[in-house]
Amino acid sequence: MGHRAIIDYPRRELLAVLPSPFHLLTRASARWGRGRRIWCKRDDLTGSLLTGNKVRKLEFIAAEALDAGYSVLVTAGALQSNHCRATAAVAAQLGLRCELILRGEEQELSGNYLLSKMLNADITYVSKATTGDEMTTHLVSAEARWASRGEKALTIPIGGSDETGIWGYISAVEELAVDMARCDLQRTAIVHATGSGGTQAGLNAGVLVHDVPADVISYAVCDDEAYFNEKAQQDWDNLRAKRSDLPTKPIKTQTVDSYIGPGYGRAGSEVFDTVTELAALEGIALDPVYTGKAFHGLIADLEAGTFRSDASDIIFVHTGGVFGIFPHASAVKAALDSE
Repeated sequence: MGHRAIIDYPRRELLAVLPSPFHLLTRASARWGRGRRIWCKRDDLTGSLLTGNKVRKLEFIAAEALDAGYSVLVTAGALQSNHCRATAAVAAQLGLRCELILRGEEQELSGNYLLSKMLNADITYVSKATTGDEMTTHLVSAEARWASRGEKALTIPIGGSDETGIWGYISAVEELAVDMARCDLQRTAIVHATGSGGTQAGLNAGVLVHDVPADVISYAVCDDEAYFNEKAQQDWDNLRAKRSDLPTKPIKTQTVDSYIGPGYGRAGSEVFDTVTELAALEGIALDPVYTGKAFHGLIADLEAGTFRSDASDIIFVHTGGVFGIFPHASAVKAALDSE
């Protein structure tokens, strides 16, 4: 394994339960691995309300907010956004106000939406058709609105995906390198779901910075390969512009956009079949929005012989999202009934 660089990380708030567990999925490997071993990095166990990948990013974002004297965290996403729920939890833990700008309209409480309400976030509803650029405009307006009340609001991009949030998974790769060494893994493929690009940027940057022998394969849950490759590279370029001590090389991104299905937040029956089967095999719950699509894409590519790495050990980064399965209970039931 390559030599891991010594990195001067920015300050972080210690919010996550780390390091997250890392273990071999023995039965899943036998079922789907086709001679390869499938391991799991359990970032779904980074906390309770702060479960998932978002808290790794928010540790650095929250530290920046506190150090700069912000009193409000404002972010945006879908009604069942994991990132929005995690941001609301961070704000509550740190004694800050929180505003969430959510695509959708007020409806029956469930999943992340229920938790965001419980965490006392102020919620502003916008059309489901609101674009990313329009969301940015809403964030800017919210910042001005809070300022008019004498409050200093930090606007956090969708998914916490920017040059600050990227540090979360640069540091996670350093953690993964320790896991790999402990389990004597020489070269791996790191697989994960990508929805806003920040985790993807961080994993690819971390592999580069820490000289870890791994291919990062990112399964898109929305948008397309070109978008994510450009977004991840832009996050890395923005970070390098602030840090002259980082490598000047571009990151190497590999995005698979073949398993998005009906669209963001929606999944076909094959994804629910995978979710229910893995739960029965390994006691691990995936969600149909992010991790379920990524894991289904992984095993489909292994079966078809189209997986983009020849590494014999595959690390699936479980980025959380378990609360997102509850609004899809009827589809889960249909998958269970079909077994």
